[in-house]
Amino acid sequence: MVDRATKLRWRRRFRRSRKQVESMGEQAEQQLEEHVIGRLGRLWNVRRFLLGWTLLITLLITSLIAQTRALSTYYQTQQPVPGGTYTEGILGAFTTANPLYATGQVDSSVARLVFSGLFKYDDKNNLTGDLADTWTVNERGNVYTVTLKPGVIWHDGEPLTSADVLFTYQTIQNPDADSPLFSSWQGVKVAAPDERTITFTLPQALSSFPYAMTNGIVPRHILSSVPVSQLRSISFDTTNPVGSGAFRWSAIEVTAADPEKREERIALVPNEYYTGGAPKLDSFIIRAFHNEESIIESFNRQELDGVVGFNKVPDQIAQNTNSRRYSFPLTSQTMVFFKTSAGVLAEAPVRKALVQAADTQGIVSSLGYAAGTVNQPLLRFQAGYDKSLSQAAYNPLAANQALDAAGWVRGPDGFRSKGGVPLAFRLVTESTPEYAFVTEKLQEQWKAVGVKVDVALEDASDLQTAIAFHNYDALLYGISIGVDPDVLAYWHSSQADIRSANRLNFSEYKSKVADSALEAGRTRSDPTQKAVKYRPFVEAWRNDAPALGLYQPRFLYIARQSVAGLVEHTINAPTDRYSNVQNWMIRETSQDIVQ
Repeated sequence: MVDRATKLRWRRRFRRSRKQVESMGEQAEQQLEEHVIGRLGRLWNVRRFLLGWTLLITLLITSLIAQTRALSTYYQTQQPVPGGTYTEGILGAFTTANPLYATGQVDSSVARLVFSGLFKYDDKNNLTGDLADTWTVNERGNVYTVTLKPGVIWHDGEPLTSADVLFTYQTIQNPDADSPLFSSWQGVKVAAPDERTITFTLPQALSSFPYAMTNGIVPRHILSSVPVSQLRSISFDTTNPVGSGAFRWSAIEVTAADPEKREERIALVPNEYYTGGAPKLDSFIIRAFHNEESIIESFNRQELDGVVGFNKVPDQIAQNTNSRRYSFPLTSQTMVFFKTSAGVLAEAPVRKALVQAADTQGIVSSLGYAAGTVNQPLLRFQAGYDKSLSQAAYNPLAANQALDAAGWVRGPDGFRSKGGVPLAFRLVTESTPEYAFVTEKLQEQWKAVGVKVDVALEDASDLQTAIAFHNYDALLYGISIGVDPDVLAYWHSSQADIRSANRLNFSEYKSKVADSALEAGRTRSDPTQKAVKYRPFVEAWRNDAPALGLYQPRFLYIARQSVAGLVEHTINAPTDRYSNVQNWMIRETSQDIVQ
């Protein structure tokens, strides 16, 4: 218990401490008044001094921040890292993932990602093994032996063997399967002597044959029980395809009942056992759009990482300065094919004059993108190309003189005729901005030498009908050639026959010299010998002028940002953009630079 004296002593201490605090507060207030508030009025007199120091300190801090950021590029850099979902929008519709039937942009893209072929093209457009480990050809050049890579499995875990390859090609060769690859595999005998070996025996030597083995291989253990005639309409094709490609099928979603707004969304996940290495992306989604407006809106909403289906960048996307344009030159040729079998274009002097009257260089330079000119039936890098055998150069004066000499007389309206027959023809092509521009320029240039040209711009389906029946006088169209210069399908007289499988000789060009050269050139594997054999064909083509060579087209790929692993290079088909898809990456992180 505290006594009274102690309490009095604590009270005195408390009162003494309070007085000390009050005294210190009064002193602090007096000092603040004297040294701070009282001197504020003097700041105006030293304003320049204070402003200078303030600016100097601000400048030092700003410089330090800027220098730190600038120096970070020397010890840090943005590096791509695995992970993330890549979403690609494609203009078109999804109908099948089965590589035996896939032809459209969407179908071919899905099939390429899900299925592997014996061979594929690398990012330098060189043929390399996909499922194939090695391959050889006999001395006669008509027997190819392919050995599969060991340990390849299907997405469902089953082993992939030569029996699957044999089943794939025998199915293609079966007319009941109705595969678009049917005509390319007639006459080829396929055998599987053991689980890893496949042999292909051809009727005769064909040096370009390995390039035909890039189609996807399908699983025998799933499809062998299905009647061949029903392979086009089974769930395997659209809801549960099993392949051995870089990505495995995950799911499909169809949105909207309206055909115009309809969209198919296909989700794929990495195949960790892919022969080219496990993909670095977490997933790959393909969205099929049925109209341009929807795909553009989706891209601008940043829902898509890449878009496919445009010949030029749409204005609505061009405004996005952050987007990246990839331009892949195609091993293809855009030409005007003159139907040589009938009408005014049956006359070689008329065709030659049309070639001389066309300013192809001017047209190509105005396309809006870099494109190589085409002036022969072969591409510049192919064996057999000879710049001295190029088609006639632009010379409207010579074109006029040639038409005069051939008896085509100008009338009062500026157009020519002979014997009451007008010098006029119908030029058919697809209704695209690029082809519309090209035909407009050609129409003007040919009008200048007295030739009347009626241009018919057709939608894709109508154009294919016109092509199938050769319902045109001239055709502006692109043909795929590939790496090997085997162009027999486009220029051999047998391919002009209505009974031929594809009838790809659009000019209906017939020349015994060209036929012999085409037949001989495709059997030679040595580039020098091949060039010698093809030379008579190229000479005949130049002299007969069955077509007007224009340019080597490109495949346009528009991405929201740069995609690591996606590199511009020459490709043979749009799906060859996936040559390195297992290495695509879209995520980035800052990493220290190792000195």
